[in-house]
Amino acid sequence: MQPAKRVNIVSLKLVREASVLYRERRVQSPEDAYKLLKPFLADADREVFVVVCLDTKNQPTAIHVCHVGSLNASIVHPREVFKSAILANAASVLVAHNHPSTDPTPSREDIDVTRRLVEAGRIVGIELLDHVVVGGERFVSLKEKGYV
Repeated sequence: MQPAKRVNIVSLKLVREASVLYRERRVQSPEDAYKLLKPFLADADREVFVVVCLDTKNQPTAIHVCHVGSLNASIVHPREVFKSAILANAASVLVAHNHPSTDPTPSREDIDVTRRLVEAGRIVGIELLDHVVVGGERFVSLKEKGYV
């Protein structure tokens, strides 16, 4: 007979590491998202994928750097994106990442990830509002391109 298996009892919580002031208070457009996230993305030398958790009034409640990739790739899984959103009790999210090349044109992978996130959000009940790709001083909204 095998000995009993020990099962850990756990709790989950978000830990605030820092905060930023956001004067506009609400994210109402892709440009608002770009302005909020530019400090996190514009000068990064690798791809950085960020999740913004929003309340029912589209006010950001949390920003989570979900993944840091390589010079030209970032593998993002829906479970990692929605983990912080669920813990933050987000009504919706928007995601963004940078292209260190400074060309914000979405790649095929960017479009595929966006479609997977839309579907995952539908399943967990947290809407993906947009996916913004930042390239230097420019950005592209995948919602405006029809992918969200």
